[in-house]
Amino acid sequence: MELRFVAPDLRALDGLRSEALALPFFQDERPLRGAAGLVDWRLCGRLSRLLVRGRMRGALGERVLIPARPRLAFEKLFLFGLGPRAAFDETAFVASVDDVLDTLEKMRARTAVIALPGRSLELVGPERALELFLSAARDRHEHDELTLIEPLDAQRSMIPVLERARRKARALEGGA
Repeated sequence: MELRFVAPDLRALDGLRSEALALPFFQDERPLRGAAGLVDWRLCGRLSRLLVRGRMRGALGERVLIPARPRLAFEKLFLFGLGPRAAFDETAFVASVDDVLDTLEKMRARTAVIALPGRSLELVGPERALELFLSAARDRHEHDELTLIEPLDAQRSMIPVLERARRKARALEGGA
């Protein structure tokens, strides 16, 4: 699996060619923030209207699939409920990442762009978030390319973590 980064910017997202966009959000996060807020703006408030009408709530484990085209470059837009912010911790982060990856696998999305749970509100630091993500994604082979939505300063913090993980994987392959 190839792992890349993209800044939380609509132009940057427009330049990607990926099957799916996966965005987590909290039950008590209004207005939507981070990539979910950007996408809501691009969709002319469609996500906000779904929230207001009660079609989605952000409840823990909630999954919503919305066609993303023509306003977004992706075929599918997945929204993942995280529950209330106060209940979010590293265990919830890992469970949410597993849910996102499981859902993308079941939908046979080989390439996806993902906003990591809790990162838009800095509830998990960038380095720790990537460590936990890599651990959750380690034995998954259904994805060819995943792109994480992260600000440039967070990307700079995450790149050494990713490089260490790649070196470790190469060392394990060489010793096998």
